[in-house]
Amino acid sequence: MGVVEEAHNVKLVGSGDQTIVLAHGFGTDQSVWKHLVPHLVDDYRVILFDNMGAGTTNPDYFDFERYSTLEGYAYDVIAILEELRVQSCIFVGHSVSAMIGAIASITRPDLFTKLVTVSASPRYLNDADYYGGFEKEEIQQLFEAMQSNYKAWCDGFAPLVVGGDMEPVAVQEFSRTLFNMRPDIALSVAQTIFQSDMRHLLRYVTIPCHIIQSMKDLAVPVVVSEYLHQNFGGESIVEVMQTDGHLPQLSSPDVVIPILLKHIRYSIAS
Repeated sequence: MGVVEEAHNVKLVGSGDQTIVLAHGFGTDQSVWKHLVPHLVDDYRVILFDNMGAGTTNPDYFDFERYSTLEGYAYDVIAILEELRVQSCIFVGHSVSAMIGAIASITRPDLFTKLVTVSASPRYLNDADYYGGFEKEEIQQLFEAMQSNYKAWCDGFAPLVVGGDMEPVAVQEFSRTLFNMRPDIALSVAQTIFQSDMRHLLRYVTIPCHIIQSMKDLAVPVVVSEYLHQNFGGESIVEVMQTDGHLPQLSSPDVVIPILLKHIRYSIAS
């Protein structure tokens, strides 16, 4: 196993001509895809990995400067694909990893056949003529709460993000992976995500993009999916699911998995 693979806990499962990369969002790790993986292994080669900073990675490897922008994570994705000698992949990115995949595809479009995004946002802060869902003061309060008592913040944040009827197993699972992060790293990652603005880069994303979004999501208003659709540089399609929450693949797998499989298997044209 190569250095990059080891650092990111890369796991290869399944077999097939096509490669699928599953990338998780903030506060989770590769286990967030546990309901999807069994449906892929018979037909695809599946790559799972953990973003640097996840509780399952070695905190000593977390470079605060490198990961102060999403580009640092995008270079990791490219490094993983190169180390595994992947010619081309379908990239499924949840939350911030959707934007990480988008950035990686701008740098190396040859490595990606399409991007499937789940709960993606190019910017979380509201702006003139743009609704991201959060005001600056709200984000500041979130950072302060993380700093003052990380455990209490995790306990309050997890059910809000999972949303819906706050499916207890999903809340428990998200609380666990969130709390596994080292608090100073979690704060740094949250600051990078919530202060990021990828809107100017969207037009350079030329690979086909399948945008999947929950009807109700505390972190990403449904209008953001339409914004992505209008601003991606290549062809794109949107599907808004009748689900609640930011982690629908964990909280509503019965609804989400068939939709994800459809977008993975079929092109926009079909």
